[in-house]
Amino acid sequence: MTDHTLATHSPPADATPLPDMRESLRTWGWIALLSFGGPAGQIAVMHRILVEEKRWIDERRFLHALNYCMLLPGPEAQQLAVYIGWLLNRTAGGLMAGTLFVLPGFLSILVLSFIYALWGSGGWVAGLFFGLKAAVLAIVLQATIRVGRRALRTPAMLAVAGAAFAAIHLFDVPFPAIVAAAALAGFVAGRQGWVSGTVAGGHGGGRGSNHGRAAGERPAALGTDIPAHARPSRAWSLRIAGIFLVLWLTPVLMLLATLGPDDVFTRIAVFFSQAAVVTFGGAYAVLGYVAQEAVQAHGWLMPGEMLDGLAMAETTPGPLIQVVQFVGFMGALRDPGALHPLVAGTLAAVLTTWVTFVPCFLWVLAGAPWAEALRGHRAVSGALAMVTAAVVGVILNLAIWFALHTVFGAVDRIGYGPLSVDVPVWSSVDPAALALSAGAVPAVLWLRVGMIPLLAACAAAGVVLQVLRSGLG
Repeated sequence: MTDHTLATHSPPADATPLPDMRESLRTWGWIALLSFGGPAGQIAVMHRILVEEKRWIDERRFLHALNYCMLLPGPEAQQLAVYIGWLLNRTAGGLMAGTLFVLPGFLSILVLSFIYALWGSGGWVAGLFFGLKAAVLAIVLQATIRVGRRALRTPAMLAVAGAAFAAIHLFDVPFPAIVAAAALAGFVAGRQGWVSGTVAGGHGGGRGSNHGRAAGERPAALGTDIPAHARPSRAWSLRIAGIFLVLWLTPVLMLLATLGPDDVFTRIAVFFSQAAVVTFGGAYAVLGYVAQEAVQAHGWLMPGEMLDGLAMAETTPGPLIQVVQFVGFMGALRDPGALHPLVAGTLAAVLTTWVTFVPCFLWVLAGAPWAEALRGHRAVSGALAMVTAAVVGVILNLAIWFALHTVFGAVDRIGYGPLSVDVPVWSSVDPAALALSAGAVPAVLWLRVGMIPLLAACAAAGVVLQVLRSGLG
């Protein structure tokens, strides 16, 4: 892949120099190792290092990139890394930044998946994940409240969130259909001027300007000038889209042709390719969709194991959506065919990661030069606002689903005509899980305990409880 020639412009004499690939490699590797805390924490780390410390990009340009990434399906923090890496070092820089952002989490979760598969059914490992479930529940509840406060700015948005919750919780409406309906309603409403919405942030300043810096700070390396490789080009977008479509879909089509549609690897490739297109709203929003399909439709893992996988993703660096790697691992582990179960699980983890993240490079590298065309578009803003509102309802459903499967050992799905609802079996309540959850939730919501201390405390408590249970047994 080749880029257009870089634009020639004259930055201020005291501007920070643009980094070369070696310096970018070191910096993106360090960012990847620090990328704990979900999207908010990861974006904060990038902002601190790239905007405040390195001065490679200014505040407004950073928000410009973030705004575009929030329009896309997939993990916005990883896509932001691709976008900024591409701006700084062209296509190679975007590929490097996006890959490094995923790599530590992939390796960490793969190791944890092996440990879980070999020793996760008992002992200290079981206690560790038992404790982490309570922390994950508190974190998801906190995410629901935070996203809701930011997104539900009008009664119409509140109504959309409520409708989305009812659709997925009571009627089992698929997540993609909810996103599509919300986007269509918001597009029409925005076009008619009935609703408006924006993604946080903005950008401004003319060519050669360098806003978003405090007095005495050096101008950022990028400023707001547009490099030639970042200018819209239909030929470039079609070429890069074609390359990444081939990279993304070739393994899927090969599996369909050689193993057939019912093989576990084919089903994993097809399902997570579909998920990559509809994961608007970040990891928490799509997890409800993934859990619904992976647990109930495909039977790749049990509800409690979905929580264990999320606990892995919460405690390792990288995008939270990396939990899908664990889902694929467990699905193939249980249906390995002629392969050794651990070999099948490893191959499925690689396959899941590939079809989840290759599309992210496609969306950014092909679409980022055209991002400015979306700015200030009233209908698009309305669609985004309603999709964000719908995502809040989906995350609330996820929080309730996690709560039920954390505290209760058995949950029944009871139907009433078109309605169906999860009802806990009250006799299956786990007192230890209830006690841990009752401590973790107020610690996060009211005492504002940080994520790392919360995870550490809950994990330690889980191990202690497991040891006590083993001793009493």
